[in-house]
Amino acid sequence: MNPVFAGVRKGFAFAALCAACTATLAAPDARIAALAAQEKPALLDTLKALVSIESGSRDLEGLEKISALIAGKFRALGGQVELIDPSSEMYRMEDSPERVGKVVQATFKGTGSKKILLIAHMDTVYQIGMGSRQPFRIEGDKAYGLGISDDKQGIAVITHIVSLLKAMDFKEYGTLTVLINADEEISSPGSRALITRMGAEHDAVMSFEGAYIKEDKLSLATAGIASVTLNVTGKASHAGSAPEMGVNALYELSHQILQMRDLSDPATGLKMNWTVSRSGTNRNVIPASATAGADVRVIKVADYDRIEQQVNERVKTQLIPEAKVDLKFERRRPPLEATDASRAMARHAQQIYQDELGRPLAADDKVAGGGTDAAFAALKTRAPVVERFGLQGFGAHSADAEYVLIDSIEPRLYLGARMVMDIARGKAGF
Repeated sequence: MNPVFAGVRKGFAFAALCAACTATLAAPDARIAALAAQEKPALLDTLKALVSIESGSRDLEGLEKISALIAGKFRALGGQVELIDPSSEMYRMEDSPERVGKVVQATFKGTGSKKILLIAHMDTVYQIGMGSRQPFRIEGDKAYGLGISDDKQGIAVITHIVSLLKAMDFKEYGTLTVLINADEEISSPGSRALITRMGAEHDAVMSFEGAYIKEDKLSLATAGIASVTLNVTGKASHAGSAPEMGVNALYELSHQILQMRDLSDPATGLKMNWTVSRSGTNRNVIPASATAGADVRVIKVADYDRIEQQVNERVKTQLIPEAKVDLKFERRRPPLEATDASRAMARHAQQIYQDELGRPLAADDKVAGGGTDAAFAALKTRAPVVERFGLQGFGAHSADAEYVLIDSIEPRLYLGARMVMDIARGKAGF
């Protein structure tokens, strides 16, 4: 039997299990459980279609194809769909491309007042041609494919949550907005302004990065990421016969690194570590240029201002006055900070998962994982923003082991639909 359709039988078993749990748990919504089971094979088909299109962050042709596919799916569900070119709001970093892929925005109008935002991203870290070495396939309870966990499963889960709600004719929200960007893996230089703006315009944000295999949990806090780049310009000369005629860029670079080696602050979680450097061309030539880069992590947005001020102040003290020193501080991604509203929303999700499905779901405000677009959504709002509503998965950014757990599809569809419904009805605890 085709493994996709074999999942239908398992799906109905899931719905039956939900019904059987009523003796010890709060009664699950039988209709949502049944619809989640029915959506499962369609979601796997959607995953196959998404994974079959290569969509690296710099692959504009691939991103155009996948954005058209995504836009078509949300139009078919009745959404007002826009393809937005975010280039005019580009935040330029050293590695930012000239252009990024378009954002898919789908809007569904309802009869209520609450505005709910669902976000995910379509781009991956992989290079063109790598997809042929790991095409979509199903083995047991795992669905494999490049980008399937990070984050094509998120797009698929959102798509089929919307499909499930449509099947129920649920429209008690004011606006249900879906936002799928194409530059997350390169720190969202184009879409960050749009995501921040949209986050501020909505009453709740659910982000669909994948959950973990070892511990199924939501994320309320992630680290912010910044970088420091030092470029030193000196003057070349013969290292043996005329070193005094040169300006040693390596000496000045070393001085700068050493005087900024102690800026980490364990008490606040701020970390700054120099990680790469290079200089010179030949052993017998005084180096005329040298460069180094540092990785910066912060837990609070306010710490960005502090560390940027510190590095800009220290760089003024030079070992070799004749050297030219240029420093660039880039805020690549803000931290996601836990709030009382996000804690309350996460507790409501945990209650649904435990009481109605009998499944544990962790959620805490400890900083975990890498950067997330949810942090941009939270930057200018007091509304709850919670991450990792996606499927459980493993192997993100790996070349041969990225997968999602098929058995997490129905529970996540159930949870996502229930959360949208309760948020719309003002029953989500915040």
